[in-house]
Amino acid sequence: MWCGLTQPSPESTAQTLNIAEVDRMTFSYFGTDGIRGETSLEHVDEEDALLALTENRTLHLSLMRVLGEALSHVQSLFPGQGHTVVVGWDDRPHNEAIVEALTLGLQLSGSEVIHIGLCATPTLHAAVLHNNARMGCMITASHNPVSDSGIKVFDAHGFKTTPEQEQEISRTLLALASEEREVNLDEQKRLSEPALRMSEDWAQTFHQAWLEERWGDFESVFGGCQTSVQNGRIATPFLLDCAHGSGASWLSDFLTKRGIKTREVSGSALALNANCGAGDFSPTQTWTVEEAASSPHALLSHLKPAPLGTLVGAALDGDGDRCLLIESTEVGYKVVDGDAMAAMLVEAGQQHGPWRFAASIESDVALTGFVSQFHPDTLCLETAVGDRWLSVGLRHPDGLMVSDSMPLRLGVEDSGHLVMPASHPGRGGDWSLVGDGAASLCAFLLAQDGSNSDSFNRGWKRRVSVKESHRERWQRGNELQKTVSEKILTVLRDSGIEAGTRTIEGEENLLLVHGDGLEGTLSFGIRNSGTQAKTSLSLRLSPELDSETFLPLLEDIERVLTEALQ
Repeated sequence: MWCGLTQPSPESTAQTLNIAEVDRMTFSYFGTDGIRGETSLEHVDEEDALLALTENRTLHLSLMRVLGEALSHVQSLFPGQGHTVVVGWDDRPHNEAIVEALTLGLQLSGSEVIHIGLCATPTLHAAVLHNNARMGCMITASHNPVSDSGIKVFDAHGFKTTPEQEQEISRTLLALASEEREVNLDEQKRLSEPALRMSEDWAQTFHQAWLEERWGDFESVFGGCQTSVQNGRIATPFLLDCAHGSGASWLSDFLTKRGIKTREVSGSALALNANCGAGDFSPTQTWTVEEAASSPHALLSHLKPAPLGTLVGAALDGDGDRCLLIESTEVGYKVVDGDAMAAMLVEAGQQHGPWRFAASIESDVALTGFVSQFHPDTLCLETAVGDRWLSVGLRHPDGLMVSDSMPLRLGVEDSGHLVMPASHPGRGGDWSLVGDGAASLCAFLLAQDGSNSDSFNRGWKRRVSVKESHRERWQRGNELQKTVSEKILTVLRDSGIEAGTRTIEGEENLLLVHGDGLEGTLSFGIRNSGTQAKTSLSLRLSPELDSETFLPLLEDIERVLTEALQ
């Protein structure tokens, strides 16, 4: 039988393993956020499909069918009751075929499937709660090119799969792929149809109604934005880019009806994420007026010069679970990233504190200090990369939270993922946690009157990547990691910074060096990407430290890793 490891070496991307051996391994076909790959409609058997995913990052229909079977087999690992699975998808060319294959596999193994149609990932999250489902499957590759697709899996409380669940799904997937199973054409046709299919516009209508309820929750915590609209702090019209995704047809009208005249600009895009959306932007990225005007990107090309500090536009990603803002500068425009958004939200809602706050290891190192200043009992957590880890840090041990008002919990990644409490659709007093780009945008707009965009004194950060890296060469505790770690620690200590290493749940092979000096704080992290063949390096400094002092170290480590990993 063929199998692939999470980070295979060139010599062992395919190995003959038995299930007993696999059980003893940290084994998963999942990356940072589900399974993703380039879609292929070529007919291959299940074992070859698993090999193709591992070796070539290719997603075959036979893989999705057997994955559906595996998910049905492991439902006992998920909270809740029953066997209902809700499935939604974004607008990618082969997604309907993928959904059909997944549905066949799910129902072949005893699940009952509900199709909610084209939707954003947060819509799928809410639909799982609404339908009291055991599980939810979102067919998407997020901000990846439209040629890719994939799957994100949610439990009955709306939380994404844990590494332990993913390992069991992967082991079950491998075992089922080796079995000989025959399904006649009549049975295949019957089981490929869902038990229930929602109307074509159900998902959009449902998301709007849910967001309307959340708008009221945000108003009670963050305030309003009418003064900011009137004094020009928010541009008129405000430009919105929904990455040609599900929000493009309704979110601009939703905001306009609430006093923020908005115009959607991604409708002219040829496809999902094609020169549109947040996927093309990086945190703190800037453009001159001329650079933006000549850009092929839908949002940038439509921007008009505005007074300094004016909020001029927003971009969601393809599956609608994150958002980045655009603000005018003296010479053009800049990205308002997730870190800056979170800072403004906490500042606007400071009178309601304390907060439970989570930020990823790639967020601004000054952010938690800024958040902590507003209330002595605020709890700040550092998490692995991936919005599911923000939810792990923020969630209640029993899953859903119980509260008469919105719990003060906020998680952030600088890429624009903001995880916030969301009222249970149809059940008052219960709250889940969800990353929703449309909701993040609404909360941020409502925070304008109660915050100061200049109050957050940002630190400095730089992120570089070794591309096409052999990730298996960067492993916790191996000689390369030990050598690099000692090199970093030596340089920092020679600079008067007391430094040591940290471990973070969810980042098995991470090297995270944290240091404190008389002048400020520093963090140096090296991690393997969970979705691509690259290894990333990030250097973060508090505002008091001079980046020029530490840039040579970053460049030196980048050179060492490039030589070792490529």
